[in-house]
Amino acid sequence: MRVGITGHTNLTNGTAAAIYSALVAELLTAGPGLIGVTCLAHGADQLFAHAVNEVGGAYEVILPAPDYRRVVPLDRRDDYDILLSRASRVVPTGQRRAGRRAYVAANRIMLSRVDRLLAVWDGHDHGTPGGTADVVTQAREADLPLKVIWPAGAERA
Repeated sequence: MRVGITGHTNLTNGTAAAIYSALVAELLTAGPGLIGVTCLAHGADQLFAHAVNEVGGAYEVILPAPDYRRVVPLDRRDDYDILLSRASRVVPTGQRRAGRRAYVAANRIMLSRVDRLLAVWDGHDHGTPGGTADVVTQAREADLPLKVIWPAGAERA
């Protein structure tokens, strides 16, 4: 089973803990041979990579651009570096610089490589190309199985 992730980057600490637990529970249903596919953004994507590790799966990283690390907040870079080094595969998008075009390309590649999508999403559409709502819309249009994870009381920072 190949499972992708999309989700918010600005989660409160309490929300991150609840989402991590929900991701682990959901990934346990995928069975043996789980491969996660993530763009490794801070927030939901990094929580997902940790959850995939916890349940014994492997994950691939769709790297938006070679300079993507520069947009990762300073306090999340060590975790990003560790997670990137543990990826079973890193797939480049061909984009040269991190930004909206690179994120759209990365999400398109991620969606093409998965059997199912998990979305850490509050249900709001901010009209941002490459954002969580945009990826959810694309998954629905492609009839890709989708599970939204947003526990009661969850908040964005």
